Formats: sequence, C-alpha cells, structure tokens
Amino acid sequence: MKRQGASSGRKRARIPSGKAGAANGFLMEVCVDSVESAVNAERGGADRIELCSGLVEGGTTPSMGVLQVVKQYVQIPVFVMIRPRGGDFLYSDREVEVMKADIRLAKLYGADGLVFGALTEDGHIDKELCMSLIAICRPLPVTFHRAFDMVHDPMAALETLLTLGFERVLTSGCDISALEGLPLIKRLIDQAKGRIVVMPGGGITDRNLQRILEGSGATEFHCSARLARDSGMKFRITGCKICETIELLRPSLPASEKRPLENETSTQVNVLRTLFEFLDPSVPKASSIHRVFY
Repeated sequence: MKRQGASSGRKRARIPSGKAGAANGFLMEVCVDSVESAVNAERGGADRIELCSGLVEGGTTPSMGVLQVVKQYVQIPVFVMIRPRGGDFLYSDREVEVMKADIRLAKLYGADGLVFGALTEDGHIDKELCMSLIAICRPLPVTFHRAFDMVHDPMAALETLLTLGFERVLTSGCDISALEGLPLIKRLIDQAKGRIVVMPGGGITDRNLQRILEGSGATEFHCSARLARDSGMKFRITGCKICETIELLRPSLPASEKRPLENETSTQVNVLRTLFEFLDPSVPKASSIHRVFY
C-alpha cells in the first residue's frame, strides 16, 4: 500500500536547483529543523536543505512527519540527517538498526539525499558500517557529516570516503569553524581533485563567506541561521527550562505581530539573501538584517 507523501508520487527536485549561488558556480545548503524554517530557507535563496532535528546537539534524525510536510512545501532538494542521538559517532548494534530503518523511511517519504557518519573507537571511518548504510541509501546521494572533523587522519579519511562512494563531505577543517579550518579545507579540496565535494560548514557568515570561498576553492557551502524566538505562552513557570527553544530562520516577533506562514516575510530570509550578495549582484540588497550564523 502506497503511503501518502511517498516519493513515488512526487516529482523529485533537480539537484542543484540553480539560483543565484548555483548560477555563479556556488551552491548553498541550509540546515533546518522545521517546516517553517525550510520554507524560509527556500525563500531566502537556499539551493538545498539539510533536514534534521536537535540542532543544539549538532543535528539528529528528524521525524518522518516533518519530512513529509517539508516535501509538500518546498521544491529544492531535501537531504535528511541520519543520526539516532547526539554525542559521539560510535554506534551500537541497536542504534545501527535504527539508522537503517530511518534511511528506508526517509526514502519512502521523499528524501533527495541522506547525511550520516560513523567512526570506529580509534577515530577512523567505520568502513563496514558506512558500506552497509550506503547500500540502503542508493540510488540517493550520500553526504558524510561533520563526524569527519573527529577523525584521526583527515587526508586518509578523505580517501576512504572516496573509496566508499560518498558524494560529499561536510567539514569545518577539523577546527572550531570553517574559517579557522580553512587551510585544511583547502588541502582537502586540492587532494579531492573533484572526485568528491568538500563542503565547508561551521561558523559561516556573510562577513567571512567570501574569504572561505576564495581561500578554499569550494563550490558548495553549508550554513544555518539561528535566532532565539520568544514563546507565545502567556502562562509560564519561573525557573522551568524545558520549553526553551532555538528556532531557525524565523523572525523574533511579538505575538500580536505574528502572521500566517503564507503571508510571512522572515527577517532570516534576508539573512540568507546577504550571502547571495557575494554571489550575484542582481540579488536585491537586504535591510535591517539580523545576522546570526553558526
């Protein structure tokens, strides 16, 4: 029986989608964790979405409900994070079962690509596990996420990813941010020679994007825009922290000014547009921009 929203009933988005960035040889991937964030990312000029949950933990597997609805609202490709928990990237047998089940479900609900990573206890790529996961992912493209930044030998790890068949790797250059890790990112891109996409990510802002792109020779980059948003709750219990959240690509508005999604013009849409000002001068200049990138 065919599930509603399954990939067989939808036309897949083209990869890359080709907006300001792609037209100039650059592709921008934006990490989001909600339907509203995904819609605003597309409005802001993103070429691809990385969909996940638990961004405060570095990103975990999103619910299939979120994926299903996101696919109904956006046309750009949606790559789904496969990570059963926060913390390290050394997984138990039961966690591996969960990852395999999540990959199958993500494909069923229309994922355009999958994102995951796994390491051995001594900091090497877990080749056996990655091979088994890639086999389930196919024919979709696969990205090795920032578990790469925890490997023992980045240059050797890159060759391992090539051998395994990963299409791209996300990295901050094994440093606190892509800017600090720029020398290693450049070395990785030079070594890759186009055989795999090395995608800088981590701390990218409109102020350092040009330097990162020019200094690395990267053709794709990864970013997210975080903005704390006040809760709409009127009743609150002082000292209770369970409801504190950080939303992506959402304006911080008083409840009286909140509008339906279809009529919303997000401040963070303009945040993304500032990145495209580096890539395409024809993009309208943004004003009153709250620039907060991680």
